[in-house]
Amino acid sequence: MKIGLLILLVLSLVLFPDGIRRSLAARPSIVSIGSILRFNSTIGGVSVVAIQAALEDINSDSTILNGTTLKVDMRDTNCDDGFLGMVQALQYMETDVIAIIGPQCSTIAHIVSYVANELRVPLMSFASDATLSSIQFPFFVRTAPSDLYQMDAMAALVDYYHWKIVTAIYVDDDYGRNGIAALDDALTQRRCKISYKVGFPSNAKKSDLINLLVSVSYMESRVIILHTGAGPGLKIFSLANQLSMMGNGYVWIATDWLSAYLDANSSVPAETMYGMQGVLTLRAHIPNSKLKSNLISKWSRLSKKYNHSDLRTSSYAFYVYDSVWAVARALDAFFDDGGRISFSNDSRLRDEVGGTLHLEAMSVFDMGNNLLDKIRKVNFTGVSGQVQFDASGDLIHPAYDVINIIGNGMRTVGYWSNYSRLLSTVLPEVLYSKPPNSSLANQHLYDVIWPGQTAQKPRGWAFPSSAKELKIGVPNRFSFKEFVTKDNVTGSMKGYCIDVFTQALALLPYPVTYKFIPFGSDTENPSYDKLVQMVEDNEFDAAIGDIKITMNRTVTIDFTQPFIESGLVILAPVKKHITNSWAFLQPFTLEMWCITGLFFLIVGVVVWVLEHRINDEFRGSPREQIITIFWFSFSTLFFAHRENTMSTLGRGVLIIWLFVVLIIQSSYTASLTSILTVQQLDTSIRGIDDLKTSDDPIGFQVGTFAEEYMVRELNISRSRLRALDSPEEYADALTRGPKKGGVMAIVDESPYVELFLSTYCKIAVASSDFTSRGWGFENGELQRIHDKWLKLDECTADNTEFVDSNQLRLESFWGLFLICGVACLIALLIYFIIVVRKYLRHEPLEGSLPPEGPIPPEEPIPPKRRPKCSCRKFISFLDHKEPPKKKRSLSLTPTTPGSNFTVLEMERHARPVRNARIRESSARDPTTGSKDPRFGWRPPIGEERRPTRRRRRKAGDGFTRKGGGGGRVVTSASWRWTCSGTAPPQTRLAASADHSASSSRGAAIASAAGGEISWVGGSPSVVRAGGLPLSAAAAAAAAA
Repeated sequence: MKIGLLILLVLSLVLFPDGIRRSLAARPSIVSIGSILRFNSTIGGVSVVAIQAALEDINSDSTILNGTTLKVDMRDTNCDDGFLGMVQALQYMETDVIAIIGPQCSTIAHIVSYVANELRVPLMSFASDATLSSIQFPFFVRTAPSDLYQMDAMAALVDYYHWKIVTAIYVDDDYGRNGIAALDDALTQRRCKISYKVGFPSNAKKSDLINLLVSVSYMESRVIILHTGAGPGLKIFSLANQLSMMGNGYVWIATDWLSAYLDANSSVPAETMYGMQGVLTLRAHIPNSKLKSNLISKWSRLSKKYNHSDLRTSSYAFYVYDSVWAVARALDAFFDDGGRISFSNDSRLRDEVGGTLHLEAMSVFDMGNNLLDKIRKVNFTGVSGQVQFDASGDLIHPAYDVINIIGNGMRTVGYWSNYSRLLSTVLPEVLYSKPPNSSLANQHLYDVIWPGQTAQKPRGWAFPSSAKELKIGVPNRFSFKEFVTKDNVTGSMKGYCIDVFTQALALLPYPVTYKFIPFGSDTENPSYDKLVQMVEDNEFDAAIGDIKITMNRTVTIDFTQPFIESGLVILAPVKKHITNSWAFLQPFTLEMWCITGLFFLIVGVVVWVLEHRINDEFRGSPREQIITIFWFSFSTLFFAHRENTMSTLGRGVLIIWLFVVLIIQSSYTASLTSILTVQQLDTSIRGIDDLKTSDDPIGFQVGTFAEEYMVRELNISRSRLRALDSPEEYADALTRGPKKGGVMAIVDESPYVELFLSTYCKIAVASSDFTSRGWGFENGELQRIHDKWLKLDECTADNTEFVDSNQLRLESFWGLFLICGVACLIALLIYFIIVVRKYLRHEPLEGSLPPEGPIPPEEPIPPKRRPKCSCRKFISFLDHKEPPKKKRSLSLTPTTPGSNFTVLEMERHARPVRNARIRESSARDPTTGSKDPRFGWRPPIGEERRPTRRRRRKAGDGFTRKGGGGGRVVTSASWRWTCSGTAPPQTRLAASADHSASSSRGAAIASAAGGEISWVGGSPSVVRAGGLPLSAAAAAAAAA
């Protein structure tokens, strides 16, 4: 009996291990979890109700915990007093709980996280402090979105409206400081910044908050981000409204504390809502679901039961509800794996006895690591959406609603999701089903009503009302004073740049006080690098003038948008290119002329070769043919050639050549027109490469960056550079040239060059800009100011026109010539292949003609040999005119009296007869028609077939003689006709055939109804007329 029970127990352990383990690991009847909250806060109030709602649903669900009842032990803490809150939290940790929900305060969460790590108790906190992480606190599990994501959404909102600076107001605790630090990092990534930070204690007095807001109003930024709790945040909005800081021009953005307060409170005072009109805030996004609707439907009952208030749900209520469910599911899995709840004392705390904290009472959860592992692995759909934790212990897919406060309520204007990190009007859960798209072009929000009840986006900044007079540094130039200089009479600054600056300030809606301070003496141009350095060192608040925007300068100071294009150009002396009587040769270079003329001759020769044998217009005496070649070639230039081309190859070559001629002719005409109608200037310098390869001196303007650019970027030796101060020195140095102590060219910025060329007309720009930066200012009436200062009339348009005198070179047309040349070569190759084949085919065999007189049959016949081909014979063959092709014809004429019929239609049919051979017995004398062993019947032109490859070496042009052993493929052909009329049955017809200038005559007999004459390879076979066969001899002539 005992053995049977033992076997049964072993089999149960093997077959049902999970069930046995569960039964062996007895589950406790009650399991307690803890909760640290601030009951008198909005978030704490809704959290109490959410925890009780979750416990009701869990304990009533028979599918989870299997009879174990989950209870919660809640403890109230003081978040305003950090020390008191810390003591309360430590006292609470003396109780034996397997997990803790909360705390909501970041300061308390830091303290409890340290203790939870030592006691191995998982901490399910919805504190949003970004510095709380599972790396530092392994038992910390965040059940609400981190401020790291909220501040990223804030930065995206600021960047979306193109604001660059913001002011941050925050409560001076861990929650506020760490949140603003995360905001600063997020703004920096988007090239924005916090220009002013101001913190305050959570228990700040009203007077302190007023002073704080007054200092904020003095700042330049009008975009204010408020990161506090609900209590101090509402006070700040009320005071800001009293200070007229909630009107036009201001932008207020609050973190999610505001949306949590408005969601949870059913009745917000009207004056509170009035003081927050146009404010933007964020709210953690909770997707709509059936679970969410069920919780909302019973929330009012639960709120009155557990909190005795009318608090409504908020996003934090949903997160707390799911946190309790996550612990319950993890506990269920923990018990399934045989987990036990047991606590033990820490030996380190056992020595710290005494005192009110009773540290020795704190116990370590023995299997806390196992429960933590189960919590991190939970994955279910709760009221807040998908509940799943990433590797850092945060919820996946954090998202926010962008809320605009209007009237007595809130309106959602868009969403932000960490999935795309962009603002959008598409629900985040819809974006999760699509591939991530981080393009800024996809960002979009609905229209926002801003403070002051305006839909127009605020500018986001204003000039400080208490600002002192700005010190503006202005370069005091010695040369090119049209840009900026000091008026010696009035002592004020004037010039192009000054007018642009004053016009830009006139567009501002507020006054700006400033003072121009000249920089440099009037004896030489100042150093612009030193001026930029003084702005960086705050000796000047700003600088205006002809200041070049370079990469090195943008690293240290900010520039406005360029108000004039500026790049380095090359100035060089020029001479007029006087048109002469040979100007018609200038459009093409000598190389281009030679190649063009050569191709005219090549095309003429090629067309003559292709047309010579078949076209009478290309034949004649050698003198006439040479004249024809030249005339045909050059007449194609005007499309006036009169010779017609007959061959397909000739026509193809001519079409391509005429296209080439059209392009060349058009280019020549355009270039010649430019040469004859536009005055040209000529210079020996074509670009920056000519300066780099030369050893001649180069000039530059004192004070500009051209010197350093040529030395550092172009690697030009500094010894070659000559400093020049004024336009007069420019003209003198260029006129004298490098051989007389001058320079070969001057490198300067294009605005100075433009002004210089308006006065000195014998100098021109030798190359376009090879840099592309500008001078920085906002543009105003730039064209009017430009014409006032920089457009002079000393050089007229006729004197300053400049065109590139480069001739048309072969490089521009070599592709056309290549196409034409290849076409000519291909045509000649095809032509010579055809001609060679004809020459080899029609060259008569040596000894193939019959000798005169009868030849005895017994006399041996010598074998046939191919004649020796010579170049002379081949050239002679090429020179002969190819005979015209004639159409084969056959005529039938009635010769019997009494015949009266007409031949209606005659048709010739031909088909190859494969492997057919005409033997010696069928060979006949062409004159007598008798058999003659010496002759084979030669087939007509066009009906020859090459001998088979096996017999090609010994086969001849005619039929095989006796002993030749050769064979050939021949042609079977026939004439068919139909007639009408009457005739006797045996009407005699005279049949005649003609083809290729050879004919023979004979007689045939046919009926009036029609008939057919057929032959094979020239030997007549059968003539059928009315079904009666005719003799082969009578049809011999027709067979030809």
